[in-house]
Amino acid sequence: MSLKKLLLPILIIDFMYWTLELASYLEDAPWPAAKDELIDFAMRTGAPLEVVENLQAIEDEGEIYDRIEEIWPDYPTKEDFFFNEDEY
Repeated sequence: MSLKKLLLPILIIDFMYWTLELASYLEDAPWPAAKDELIDFAMRTGAPLEVVENLQAIEDEGEIYDRIEEIWPDYPTKEDFFFNEDEY
């Protein structure tokens, strides 16, 4: 059996992706929270399976997360939308 066939399932399991829609399910999470608390929150609130799988894929050692940006560093902030509130 080739090395590629052995590693492919491992690579698929460890793949994690976030979208704005998936991250939105964690907006009301009880921040700060541990990984297990976030998984529990996602399951209790009916978040899609992808959210739970993404949280499970996080490698942590009992860390406490204060906000979504610590889980998904590319999470867009208000400044990313270039919306000038002073104009309205």
